[in-house]
Formats: sequence, structure tokens, C-alpha cells
Amino acid sequence: MVAAMPPPPPASRFLWVSSGEPHAIRRRELLSKYGDKIRKLYGYDHATAYQVIAVVIIQFVMAYAVRDWAWWKLWIAAYVISGTLNQNLFCAQHEISHFLAFRKPSYNKLLALFGNLPLVVPVAVKFREYHHDHHIFLGIDGGDVDLPTVLESTWITGFLSKLFFTFVYLGIYAIRPLVVRPKAATLADAVNWVSVIGVDLLVLYFWGPKSLVYLLAGSLLGGGLHPMAGHLIAEHYMFARGQETYSYYGPLNMLSYNVGYHNEHHDFPQIPQTRLHKLREIAPEYYDSLYCHTSWCWVLWRFLVDPSMGPWSRMHRVLREGTPAANDKFIASTCRTAADTAPAEAVRSAEVLGAGGASALQATMGGKSAVRVIRSSTKQDENNPNNYPS
Repeated sequence: MVAAMPPPPPASRFLWVSSGEPHAIRRRELLSKYGDKIRKLYGYDHATAYQVIAVVIIQFVMAYAVRDWAWWKLWIAAYVISGTLNQNLFCAQHEISHFLAFRKPSYNKLLALFGNLPLVVPVAVKFREYHHDHHIFLGIDGGDVDLPTVLESTWITGFLSKLFFTFVYLGIYAIRPLVVRPKAATLADAVNWVSVIGVDLLVLYFWGPKSLVYLLAGSLLGGGLHPMAGHLIAEHYMFARGQETYSYYGPLNMLSYNVGYHNEHHDFPQIPQTRLHKLREIAPEYYDSLYCHTSWCWVLWRFLVDPSMGPWSRMHRVLREGTPAANDKFIASTCRTAADTAPAEAVRSAEVLGAGGASALQATMGGKSAVRVIRSSTKQDENNPNNYPS
């Protein structure tokens, strides 16, 4: 009788790649061919600000309206209305974090604080910081806090555990960065906390607990098993081997500041959401061949029922720059498929350190330390969070 093969160790379940950050490579390729046309798309769009202001007003009007509703009606409204609108505001934080609503960064920061008010939990300041890291260190453990940890990939394996994982995903999304890459609190954080919690207390005092529950449940439900939350899984979970980022082209983009144009956004974070579709029109040969989504509901269903998918369905790299040979291979595929050779050093280090989330920080490749790579990111990367290097 042949013994069953043991399951692979957690860190080796990730797809380790030796090619560099794909969007930086594709950005260079696109600018070399279409630089003048693409740069005309850079800038900002006040339309984002108008939508954020409208949604915040609607949310507080609804919070006031449900203060005396029956609980069963409240929960329906919390899922259908508050869940949709609060996830809309969460997507707004993503757009505003790149300073794409106004020319002046300070105006964008104020809009982010304002858009945070109905979400009940302060997220605006730290989201901007961690989202910056996500762009700069995509796929690098300990740098990109969007990556699930080895612990998550070990525990979340079957349908029921994935159902729970998906239901509380936004909570995990918020807590993971504080564990993997903690950042010191700042004065901006204090302003964020005081403003949001102050509004929470005012809502509770003047309108009662049902109004606050409506808003809080909207944040939790809208970021879990909700059609709008499908983008959280759709953006970087691997649905096609070797492809790291996925765009969604469907109607819910109208409610989410076109966050579905995710490949386009990562390639050029300087382009506001209202003009991302034009980038795809300029360079269709780079985008039309990529695997894409047309339904976020299908994304959630596939994640739950497909046993080959889970928190481990992510691409990891040791070096942001990659190796020359692997990068050439990626470019030859029209910047579509990464070179997926797994560096043994990274996997071994991940087995030792990965349970805490920083699985590859001590890994080496070609004599370089991933820690040094993270710390030696270009000055433009570190100091210009709204205009990533082009």
C-alpha cells in the first residue's frame, strides 16, 4: 500500500517568483511606447470628491431614518444600503490615498477624514500609509501587508473556514498590517481617531444605538460576503497561474470608483479613476490578453468552493527588482506571466518566520537581502506616496 503524500509546507504553497514587480516593468514598457498619450491622463478629478460628499450625506440621513426601525428591517438596510455605501467609501479611501480628488494633498487628506466618518472605525490615515507600502512592495512578505500570512494559509483551508475568513475579511485586512508591519501613531492618526469616534458618540447620544449599529454593520457586512467586497479577493488572488493582479470590468465599478481597473491602476497610480479606461484603450495589447473578472459574486463563490484556492493563492517575491533573466521572460510574455521559479532560500526562511507574517524578510537571492531591498527603495518611492515612480 502506497502511503499518501503529505501536504506541502505552508510557505511552499505560495507561488514564489523570481521576476520583479510586474507593474513597474509594464509601466516602463508602456511609457517607452505611449509615454506622451499616457502622461496626459495623469492628474486628479473632482468627481471623486462630489461622490464622497454625497455618499456621506446619504449615510447619515439613513442612520437618522433607521433610529426607530424594527431590528429585522435595520439588518436588511444595513446589508443592502449601508453595506454598499460604506464599501463605496472604503473604495474612496483607496482613490483618495493617491491624492486623485484634488490637486493639493492637504485637501485629499481632509476628504479622506470626511469620508471616514460613517465607517465607525478610523482607517483613513493608516490605510494611506499601508496602501503606499502595498504598491511599493507588491508581493514582498513583511512589506506588502495585503499578503495573507502563513498562519492564515495554514488555518483557512476548507469551505467553512474560508466562509468565515470571507465574512470577516475586512477585519483581518485591517488587523494584519498592525501585526506584520506595525507603524508608530502620529498626530494625523490622533485627528483621525478623535474625529471618527467623536462622530460615533454623537450618533449614539442623539440618535441611539440602532443608528450606530446601522453604520457599523454596514462596514462589517459590506466588507465580507457582499458583492461589493468581491474586489478584495479579485484584485490579487491568483486565478491564473503567473498573473499577479486582476482587473474587473463590470457594472459595480460605477459604485466603487472604478477600483476594478486594478491592473491599470497599479501600472499608473497617477491616473484618476475616471480616466483609467482610456489607458486600456491606448495599449490594448497589454491589457486585453490578461485574465480579467466580470463578476465579483463569481469571484467570491469560486474562492469558497474551489479547493485549490485559499489564502495561499498569492504570488510572493524576494526581490522587488527581480532577476534580469526572469524579467526578460516576463517582458517577452507582453508583461503577462511571471517567471515562477521558487527560490529555496525564501521558502526555508518562510517556514521559520512565516507564522508571524514576515515570511521572507530574511530570505536571500543572489546574495541580496530582502530587508535591504525593502529599505533601499528609491527616494521617489518613499517620499511621494501619491505619484509612484514612472
